[in-house]
Amino acid sequence: MKYEGMIIRPPSEAHSLLLQATVGCSHNKCTFCSAYKEKKFKIKKFDEIEEDILEASRYGSIEKVFLCDGDALIIPQVRLIEILESIKHNIKGLRQVGTYANAKSILRKTPDDLSQLRKLGLKIAYLGVETGNEDLLKKIKKGVNYEQMVEAGRRIKEAGITLSATVLLGIGGKEKSVEHAMDTARILTDIDPDYVGALTVMVVPGTPLHEEYKSGAFELPDTFGFLQELGLMAANSNFTNCFFTSNHASNYLPIRARMPQKKNETVKMIYDVIEAGDSRSLRPEYLRAL
Repeated sequence: MKYEGMIIRPPSEAHSLLLQATVGCSHNKCTFCSAYKEKKFKIKKFDEIEEDILEASRYGSIEKVFLCDGDALIIPQVRLIEILESIKHNIKGLRQVGTYANAKSILRKTPDDLSQLRKLGLKIAYLGVETGNEDLLKKIKKGVNYEQMVEAGRRIKEAGITLSATVLLGIGGKEKSVEHAMDTARILTDIDPDYVGALTVMVVPGTPLHEEYKSGAFELPDTFGFLQELGLMAANSNFTNCFFTSNHASNYLPIRARMPQKKNETVKMIYDVIEAGDSRSLRPEYLRAL
């Protein structure tokens, strides 16, 4: 397998074959993200991708394939079909293909395009929502507004592709903490994803957010401020059937809960921890990571 640069994948794709179809991220402007700053975006040639697929086919049965890098869904439809058809034809035991997808790349696909990709094996897409606050979406340079983000999420779901949305605790700083949490609960309700992963923002050197942080223009909430945001999001989001988590390594309080079934229980647990004010029940700082 041939990889260019550091490869990043969702935690749930830990046991997947990582197939690099693109290098870097087609958007690569988010102010908090350093993941692809050292890479110039490109779509790999099909022959190179197929060579990796054929190599992987010799490993035996493979249930899951994850298309890297940051946004494989940006690949033009004809070329993406060619890749998925090769995966489907050559990989034995395949159950699903997954990919990161930003809202702009989703909106470049028609509903029929997405349905076609699902039929070829694309079963899950990971969408970085981050926030539902309009001002923050502009500030962190997501490249879409509230309505476009909702449309992108819904378009994935309507195509029958499982949608996993990520949101960022703390991305509004102390100043916009409550607005960010409430607006994010609203956008999650409007999208109604199958999975939600709440991560905690970590200020990474070399990013525009880090420059704001150093200058004092951006102030992070404290530990229990992050938990207040988590509690507000969980309490004010309404889902049809969603698995809500905050078990990423960046988080202080790991949560795994089926919503709406475990909503009240989960919200109570979060606020019990906040009320107790005992940081010993939380993940220690030295264990937190991106």
